Amino acid sequence: MKLPKWLEEKYDLLWDKFEDREFRSTEALEILGKEHLIDEKSLSAAISEMRKKGWIETRKDPDDERRRIYMLRPKSEIIQDYLTLKDDKLGRADIERILKGAADLIRTRVDYKFILVLLFMKQMSDKWMMEYQKAYEDAIKEYGLSEEEARLEARNSAYHDLDIKEEYLWDNIRKDVENLPIKFAGALKNLAELNPAFKDVVDAFDFVEFTQSQENREILRQLVELFSEKKLTNVDPDILGDAYEWILRYFAPTKAKEGEVYTPREVIRLLVEILDPKPGESVYDPASASNGMLIISHKYVKETYGEAERLFLYGQEVNRKTMALGSMNMYIHDIKDHHIAHGDTLLYPKFKESDGIMRFDVVIANPPWNQDGYGEDTLKKGDYWRERFRYGFVNKQSADWAWIQHMIASAKDDGRIGVVIDNGCLFRGGREKSIRSAVLEDDLIEAVILLPEKLFYNTGAPGAIIILNKDKDEERRGKVLFINAGEEYEKHPEVRKLNILSDGNIERILEAYREFQDDDGFSRVVDLDEIRENDYNLNVPLYAFPEEELEDIDVAGEWMRLSEIEEELAEVDERIRGYLDELGYMGVKM
Repeated sequence: MKLPKWLEEKYDLLWDKFEDREFRSTEALEILGKEHLIDEKSLSAAISEMRKKGWIETRKDPDDERRRIYMLRPKSEIIQDYLTLKDDKLGRADIERILKGAADLIRTRVDYKFILVLLFMKQMSDKWMMEYQKAYEDAIKEYGLSEEEARLEARNSAYHDLDIKEEYLWDNIRKDVENLPIKFAGALKNLAELNPAFKDVVDAFDFVEFTQSQENREILRQLVELFSEKKLTNVDPDILGDAYEWILRYFAPTKAKEGEVYTPREVIRLLVEILDPKPGESVYDPASASNGMLIISHKYVKETYGEAERLFLYGQEVNRKTMALGSMNMYIHDIKDHHIAHGDTLLYPKFKESDGIMRFDVVIANPPWNQDGYGEDTLKKGDYWRERFRYGFVNKQSADWAWIQHMIASAKDDGRIGVVIDNGCLFRGGREKSIRSAVLEDDLIEAVILLPEKLFYNTGAPGAIIILNKDKDEERRGKVLFINAGEEYEKHPEVRKLNILSDGNIERILEAYREFQDDDGFSRVVDLDEIRENDYNLNVPLYAFPEEELEDIDVAGEWMRLSEIEEELAEVDERIRGYLDELGYMGVKM
């Protein structure tokens, strides 16, 4: 059984003290506070998580009905429950089968985002029902309530991640086939009213408008029936989250033609592992889109450090529909502690402090490449422009270095920054060179990585990763590491024209970054003086270029092979002449 390490440690400490005896939160705080230095709020979160997983039982404190008494369940019971539940769980293949069926249904006739909304609503509804059922049973068994009292108690918000009116639960909507669009529209509106964090989902998706045509109404009906085949309560959040990502990836080639940008998850993984976010740190993506950067950061911290409860995630997105998708993506991945804002980041950054913009430990993004319309006059109309663009203003044809400057300003004094960006920003002249040189002179750039071509759905051009560090290690100061990963790829297994970064490719790039050494043209550490001599050009092949292995040529052998080929050609020529003679074309010149 796979248990979250951070939670299991707390369970073990409590079990060592109390075993299967009852205890109060004050007693638990006394034990865990000594070992983990946690406060009352953190304890409440841990107990809540244990209760959801069925590791702990609760009842009202007879001396104070506002408080609870707790009792841990033995691990043997927990494991048995897990094994029983595992038999009923939907696996990755089950979920992908449903999603492939949904993709086949809509093809390109309907906006694929409605599949994401339906997946979100189905999972949300199934989860609410599971929470309701458990609360109902506990109310009767542990609190001795009547069935009617238990039903009322089980509807209480305290037992649910999200509030939903029962009339808008999936099975209740499904019954009214003729009014599916109206019912789903009502469900989204109700969701936003009771859970303000999802207001943008309502604004972004209009089921009534979507089903104006009879064809779309029929597609919606079929999608609802398809998603109704299985309950999504017992699906691991990682699998369900991967399913959501599968839809984004599946439709990425088509949507790229319409201007949508999808960052390959292996590129994000590389960037996150380089930046190495840790528990207790804040991570900010100023161009958050579907929140892939934040989700993979959360996953990395959880897998690497055992827990991600104290990872603080922030993002801003200009497109309301994309932002709504990102909010749903977070929920499906079971990531609750996050802050996503809507707005134009370059003009109106939403995360602020009393003395300016908010600053973070890690800033990470794949902003729009070569975004136009953000020249000096435009940027000066925005907020905090003096603080954010102190290295200079970009021309209106490309905002690449405006994004990078915003990210620099958004990082703490010891912050780390990673940006996926167009390769051209490394060497273009004019205003960009002026900004680039100033950033280099402040010794902020730690590494530049050239990526392979054809990694991205919307362009075949190779991108680049720039790593900036406001607090470089002493041995890295005054230097920049260049990594030429242009040949580090494998062919994409599903999309013929694309490449991907394999695990081996990622590991080689990571090793080069961590070692910070020269490596036979693959990586090279360059002093700032040399970059100055090259007029602040950061084009990676200028510094790191893999040497081509010269093949030893066997001249005698190749000459013999040429003679053999000439003899074969002469024989073919003779046969053709024979065929022509038989056909009566004697004397035809060859």
